[in-house]
Amino acid sequence: MKILISADMEGATGVTWPADVLPGTPQWERCRAMFTSDVNAAVLGFFDGGADEVLVNEAHWTMRNLLLEGLDARVEMLTGRHKSLSMVEGVQHGDIDGIAFVGYHTGAGSEGVLAHTYLANSITGVWLNGTRASEGLLNAHVVAECGVPVILVTGDDLTCVDAAGYAPGAVTVAVKDHVSRYAAVCRTPARTAADIRAAAKQATALAVRHEPVRGGPFTVELEFDAEHLALAATVVPGAERSGERRVAYTSETMYEGIRTFKAVTTVVSAAVEEQYG
Repeated sequence: MKILISADMEGATGVTWPADVLPGTPQWERCRAMFTSDVNAAVLGFFDGGADEVLVNEAHWTMRNLLLEGLDARVEMLTGRHKSLSMVEGVQHGDIDGIAFVGYHTGAGSEGVLAHTYLANSITGVWLNGTRASEGLLNAHVVAECGVPVILVTGDDLTCVDAAGYAPGAVTVAVKDHVSRYAAVCRTPARTAADIRAAAKQATALAVRHEPVRGGPFTVELEFDAEHLALAATVVPGAERSGERRVAYTSETMYEGIRTFKAVTTVVSAAVEEQYG
């Protein structure tokens, strides 16, 4: 049995503030240890539950945040940027039995600690076939096409609520309770590590591959905080204006859909000016 962990940082233990997750800051350096603790707890729990292999895919920012030296020796870690499926890279090879979303968060325009979708700002909302979408929802559709169930989700309490919509069978762990976008009531690393390890052990029983789910076509709509960003996004083939600050595109599969989403966000990120956005 092989488990893939998609590890994001905004939903990690103790993280509440932009500096906590921005590479190079003193706070980021401090929070890396708590992020690693969350991931390692999931690793240990999956091995406790009978997993033979665990692959961790770094999914935050530069994708070079986890402390490899802090992980269990049995694990392997995929780190670094520019991967075909970004946050869920590795799920497409046919050898993954279940996936965990560790350190996840709610989507742009929603309540939640450090809520966003791919870009820290600029995007004010994302909708998938008319439903407001988080990264978790988008990625859940990608992995479903590969026949892989989402078995564990960790993050703040609202992330767990969000997960109930896209992975109702998954085990969830809230490591903190949302107060505002930049504030939360946090559990200690010792407590969250114990909770995540126990949840991962339980979730291992859910790691059963299923028939690939073909749910397309998928229409993705993005709303930005400035009109010129919508204009910039239209250089991506298939992305068309759907409003003054919105673009939309349709893909037959979420494999194509998430890759187009990455292209749109990359172009938009490059179009943001330092002072005026």
